[in-house]
Parts: sequence; C-alpha cells; structure tokens
Amino acid sequence: MLSKSQISLLTSLQHKKFRREHGLFMVEGYKSITEFADSDYQIHTIYHTPDTAPKLLKLSRKINFQEISLNDLQKISALKSPADAIATVNIPQWGGLNYTTLKNKFSLVLDGVQDPGNMGTIIRTADWFGISTIICSEDSVDAYNPKVVQATMGSLARVNVTYTNLPGLISVAKLPVFGALLNGENIYTTNFGTEGLIIMGNEGNGIRPDIQQLVTKAITIPRVGRAESLNVAIATAICCSQLAAKSYK
Repeated sequence: MLSKSQISLLTSLQHKKFRREHGLFMVEGYKSITEFADSDYQIHTIYHTPDTAPKLLKLSRKINFQEISLNDLQKISALKSPADAIATVNIPQWGGLNYTTLKNKFSLVLDGVQDPGNMGTIIRTADWFGISTIICSEDSVDAYNPKVVQATMGSLARVNVTYTNLPGLISVAKLPVFGALLNGENIYTTNFGTEGLIIMGNEGNGIRPDIQQLVTKAITIPRVGRAESLNVAIATAICCSQLAAKSYK
C-alpha cells in the first residue's frame, strides 16, 4: 500500500516543476517500461499489481519493485484507464550538445512544438527512421510530460531529446539548415545531401522569424488538395520518409 507522501510525490510528477525537482518522470505500461529497462536510462522503482509481477521480474537488471493495489495504481496514474504497471525513471543529466556528433547525419529541430501528442509522435517517428537526436527550443513541451512519454510508446528510450537556444545552436553547428515553410523548394526534388538540421515549427505559427533567417534552404511538402495545413507530426513524418528515400538511391 502506498503512503500519502508517496502518492503525493508520484502524482506531482505529472508537472514539469516537480519532475525537475525530483529528477524523475513516469512511464506507464509493461511494454514501455521494458524499453527503458533495456536502455541507458536508470529505472528508480516499478509499481505494479500482483498480476503483473511474474513478467516484470524477468527484467534483466536489478530494479526496485513495489507491489500495490489496483486502487493505488489508479491514484497515481496519469491515464483515465491505468496500465498494468508504472515506473519512475531518472531524468538523465545530459552534458550539453556535442556538436561534432551532429555531423554526417540529420537531426530534427523543433521550434515551439507545444502539443504533447505531437511531440510524442515525432519522437516515435524519429525512432522509426533512425534519427537519434531531436533538438527543441526551450519553450517546446517537455519530453518527460506523461502524455508525451505515453505517445512515444517507448521510443523515448532510444532518442536523445535536448533543449537549447536554437539561434545559438544553429550558428555554432555550421550545418545545412532545412526549414519546413510554405514557400520552399519541393521536398520531393530537394537535394538534402548527407547531413543537416531539419526545422519544424510551432503548430499555429510555424518557424519563428528569427529562426527563419538562419534557414539555408526552405522546403515545402507540395499541396495537391485543399487542406489549409498539415499537422506538424505528420509533416515531420513525411520529411523523415523523404530523407530515408533519398538514402536508398
């Protein structure tokens, strides 16, 4: 049984302030938990109901387990329908971006992406296409937000998501900068080369003017129908798919 102080701590992790204060975030569901258990992330504690114990105990590394009731699981879950287990995971202390690691590959750059579902889908898409680094503006939604973590379906365990001042990053990285804009070069005929930063903008406002000024090549997904715009997560998936298609030629 969880104490009141434990419940208070665990429910507080639904808020960014307390995630940072305690250095922890929550992962819900056996499948996602196993993804983090098999990664470089350090799992702090796994809270589970009696029925989930047999399969959780098969995890290879030493982990703290705490058996709790379904009622307690419901109290600490961020979901309307709680999963079978919840883990607290240590937020990694990244040592800052090593710009040399951005060379000879493509990285995603997110300028003010606010929706947790979009962020989670973008992380999962990056994982699918083998993009290991996502760099976010400091006002983008927190990657450890429970809704983001849930939407990644475990992919967050394999994608490095960092937050930084984007103009400073772009200036120092000295890489080709592709910006997804309305009036750019057709993405299907663009020569991307072998490295660069792919910038995707905010859901409502796109890429900010000061970031647009640093774009070396504007790219556009050509519109065939009459839709006014594309969801940023969908647009990111199309861009990633096109990068992958180019690599096979």
